[in-house]
Amino acid sequence: MKLVKPANTDFKMDLGICQKTLILGVTSFLSQISLVAAMAAINNMIRKYGALDPVFGQKQYAQVPMAVVGIVMKFFQIVISIVVGMAAGCIPIVGFNMGAGKNNRVRELFSKLLIAEAAVGVIALIIVELLPQQLIHIFGATNESACYTSFAIKAFRIYLCMIIFACVNKACFIFLQAMGKAVSSTVLSMIREIVFGVGFALLLPVFFGLDGVLYSMPLSDILTFIIAVCLITKTYKELHQKTPKSA
Repeated sequence: MKLVKPANTDFKMDLGICQKTLILGVTSFLSQISLVAAMAAINNMIRKYGALDPVFGQKQYAQVPMAVVGIVMKFFQIVISIVVGMAAGCIPIVGFNMGAGKNNRVRELFSKLLIAEAAVGVIALIIVELLPQQLIHIFGATNESACYTSFAIKAFRIYLCMIIFACVNKACFIFLQAMGKAVSSTVLSMIREIVFGVGFALLLPVFFGLDGVLYSMPLSDILTFIIAVCLITKTYKELHQKTPKSA
């Protein structure tokens, strides 16, 4: 049995390690703040353009768009929680293998994670496209008007039609962060939530009204996925170059 005896110097703070830890923490902080900003923009546009809609501008239906999007986002958060849990579970494995120089294992893990996350997205997509009315009932909207139900079905099918890409994008954010690529992870997250998320939520309703708010989500996910593919490809190449020939 090998004994490890820490010395007094081992308990001193290492500024280099603290800096790296702080950068990773700031990455998560900025990611959450940008998500809040995107949701604030979406809620404001729903309230504004819902009031201008011929149907939802009526007093008895005024709260329908906000309530429906709230239900859609609850389901989305459930799916994303699964995705985040799977990706977060890979963090210690990535750290161990990166430190051991086993980059081939990291690459293999990344591939398996992306496939698993895409599978979760496929299942979620099937549910929102084929069973939107059942989802509405699960969240307690069984006795609502036909207007409520039709808009809810439409919102589920449009807003989450690119949920597969959303799952892959989120996995990419977390995996890059686990690899120590805090800058790439932060930039990708900020582009998704601030540039695309807030930008399209403010721009599209000007041309398409309330429907523009719904289309802002899938369009943001598509464009983010294109950028994520470039980063994934670059990451694979880097891991391949750093992998020892004997590995």
